[in-house]
Amino acid sequence: MSSGTSDQIKGRVKEAVGVLTDDQRLKDEGKVDQATGKVKRVVEKVIDKVKGP
Repeated sequence: MSSGTSDQIKGRVKEAVGVLTDDQRLKDEGKVDQATGKVKRVVEKVIDKVKGP
């Protein structure tokens, strides 16, 4: 599993816990983690394309 994917999963969990506990800070952290994970995944794909087959 890539680092980006694990960040996205971690973010989803944090956001869900924040929703269940009505903790806005945790919800926000979850959203940031998810966004970070998406960026990392895009960067990983670009690096893979630059490296080539």
